[in-house]
Amino acid sequence: MSTNEFERVAAIEAELDTVTEADAAPARVKAKKEPALRLNFLSHGTLEAKDLDFSRRFYEEFLGFDVVQTSKISLLIRLGGNNTIAVVKSKKQGKMSLLNHNGLDVADQAAVDAAYQVVMAQKEQWGLHEISAPLLQHGTYSFYFWDMDENCWEILSNPAGGYAWLFEIGDLTGKGHHDRNFKRPGVKG
Repeated sequence: MSTNEFERVAAIEAELDTVTEADAAPARVKAKKEPALRLNFLSHGTLEAKDLDFSRRFYEEFLGFDVVQTSKISLLIRLGGNNTIAVVKSKKQGKMSLLNHNGLDVADQAAVDAAYQVVMAQKEQWGLHEISAPLLQHGTYSFYFWDMDENCWEILSNPAGGYAWLFEIGDLTGKGHHDRNFKRPGVKG
């Protein structure tokens, strides 16, 4: 991670540290208002790629995604559900911010450590860089890396369904699930 990325994340964490333990308790459940738009499904996001052939191999062979080519300049990728990400060839792409990363869930902390070993062993083959060490952070055990297309990825321990368990809890205040004492599924200590 660049110094600016570390500083940005540190500033957010420092802001969270100014909140008291009592603020981490669930907020009162609010009645849901009728939305202005009647939408059905959050269907996709978009990533950029320099070389679609190389990116396709990376997504299939390294990350294990389902991949289809949707045009001469685009792919569609998915893993574990119907939400997809379009991957579009781009001549002018920048580096993805850490805060805009893509999360890839594994079952537990041991699986995060195992994934880290694979990332480190294959980093030259796939052009992976700025690889952080696994640690307990922002409510889970995880690490980050950037790929050859400057897309940022986080591999994290999460229960089945990802962060959906937070919707069962409802709104949180203060540090919320970032609090080190917050009881979260699948994370030890």
